[in-house]
Amino acid sequence: MELVESTAARLNMENGDVIRNSTLICAPLMADSVDRMVKDMYRAKTSGADVVELRLDSLKNFNPRRDIETLIKSCPLPTLFTYRPTWEGGQYDGDENSRLDALRFAMETGADYIDVELQVAPEFTKSLLGKKPAKCKIIVSNHNYQITPSVEDLGNLVVRIQAAGADIVKFATTAVDVTDVARVFQIIVHSQVPIIGLVMGERGLMSRILCPKFGAYLTFGTLDPGVISAPGQPTIDALLNLYNFRQIGPDTKVYGIIGKPVSHSKSPTLYNEAFKRAGINGVYLHLLVDDIAKFLQTYSSVDFAGFSVTIPHKEAAAKCCDEVDPVAKSIGAVNCIVREPTDGKLFGCNTDYVGAITAIEEALRDVTISTASSPLAGKLFVVIGAGGAGKALAFGAKEKGARVVIVNRTYDRAKELAATIGGDALSLAELDNFHPEDGMILANTTSIGMQPKVDETPISKQALRHYELVFDAVYTPKITRLLREAEESGARIVNGLEMFIGQAYEQFERFTGLPAPKELFKEIMSNY
Repeated sequence: MELVESTAARLNMENGDVIRNSTLICAPLMADSVDRMVKDMYRAKTSGADVVELRLDSLKNFNPRRDIETLIKSCPLPTLFTYRPTWEGGQYDGDENSRLDALRFAMETGADYIDVELQVAPEFTKSLLGKKPAKCKIIVSNHNYQITPSVEDLGNLVVRIQAAGADIVKFATTAVDVTDVARVFQIIVHSQVPIIGLVMGERGLMSRILCPKFGAYLTFGTLDPGVISAPGQPTIDALLNLYNFRQIGPDTKVYGIIGKPVSHSKSPTLYNEAFKRAGINGVYLHLLVDDIAKFLQTYSSVDFAGFSVTIPHKEAAAKCCDEVDPVAKSIGAVNCIVREPTDGKLFGCNTDYVGAITAIEEALRDVTISTASSPLAGKLFVVIGAGGAGKALAFGAKEKGARVVIVNRTYDRAKELAATIGGDALSLAELDNFHPEDGMILANTTSIGMQPKVDETPISKQALRHYELVFDAVYTPKITRLLREAEESGARIVNGLEMFIGQAYEQFERFTGLPAPKELFKEIMSNY
């Protein structure tokens, strides 16, 4: 163990960073040959892993005695041997005695850890007849691929795992909802023994990143994206360089982007780098949320300090806050929530419209003779979408003196928003034939054209010649089909990144109380 912790310390001393936790990063190696596995061990060490998990069940032509000796001799890091059977989600479907013999041999040969499934652990530890090598720690594990049980059931599970002879308790559950992770954190934080508690799937990602905050023994990080030993594992690179894993401690504040879908968001890249450079003890996560009210009620500690909100939760977010900024109230949508550190009350505001409207105005000013009034004054401003972002842009454009038209798939929603702000309404089907004048502005606030559906567009190319400027809130990809065709039709274009950076300025300031590092934000996103 000393070796492991000094490795972590050395890596971070070089970066000049403070280490706030002793949680280890373990790289699961699932190569099908010993040679490949040995190569991967060295990659794991270079990547910053503390331990490697050698998945013996992934090896083809496995010769236990020869291969285990080779793996232990060759490994530059502490080793964890796992030989997972099919009945626990692994690949081994042979004789059970041979499997357990291989694990016993790994222990005798110098393994630092072995992983034994709860189902066979009591009889396995009994078979050692008290002759367990002092160096080797037994991890007793249990995997639930369906759900995350109640706190009571998880507590009972931990007791059973301990009783089975575990030096380290490990359980992995499955997230049906992001709030499931809170129960696992509750178990980890109160555990009196070394414990690994992880929640599988995209909704469980938070468990893998925040585990050092709650005192978990270890998390898993993969060498390559997508090459995983359990659903939802991040890469070692993401843990260390995106989420600043070594700097997460008990008092680290948690921020994140609440959305569905959410994995495409570049917000964590932006905020985590900015937090790191400003010396802020915070981490910013992707949060795949189905029900925002339930999420905010579950994670009600003041440590969960602030959230960005994206599709489809912006309108529901406004209803969850104790106080809503007057502009956000008029829009009926919130894209930024801050939890007051004193009383835990939630304050909601809307930074969407400022980011988008400013970017559109700046693009128009390049061609319009500068006047004190907005270049949007008097323009016909067509907004596609009547959700949170659509409301924000419609409100912002109206405030700048534009004449606003709302377009939506369902005409009734368009009509409702148009009535609220004092504009006209169209259904999406009518948009191609709507061109009462030239020089109009078009703003898409829907997810049409977002990855992976990059071939979609809300309007025909032919209709785009009537627009002077086209804006798209989608920024994955940076240039959508809509923007490409608009530019080919002679319109100026503004991409969603400009709105994204603009709205992030105010959010950063609300989260931290510090001025936004505008040049840094631009620099980070220019690499994207």
